[in-house]
Amino acid sequence: MKPAAQVVLAVVAAWAVILLVCGGAPRGAEAATTCNALQLTPCAGAIVGNSAPTAACCSRLKEQEPCLCTYARDPNLQRYVNSPNGKNTLATCKVPMPSC
Repeated sequence: MKPAAQVVLAVVAAWAVILLVCGGAPRGAEAATTCNALQLTPCAGAIVGNSAPTAACCSRLKEQEPCLCTYARDPNLQRYVNSPNGKNTLATCKVPMPSC
């Protein structure tokens, strides 16, 4: 291979790596949030029962806010997000209801 072709190939490969790294990285709050519904365990009493949400519950809801649409679309979780107690818990914790 000619030296000029090797340089062009190296530049193209470098740009491909840069685009993959920049394009594939999550941005904003989603970058710092790992979506895991088990993180909302402190909210079980408020969402499933009738107890008031705890400070720990509200803190976790705020951390998981970027994930709420994912949970609302999950057939196993959507009934909790969309339930009256789920909506009340979000409102009490001042976390907006997701508009997915």
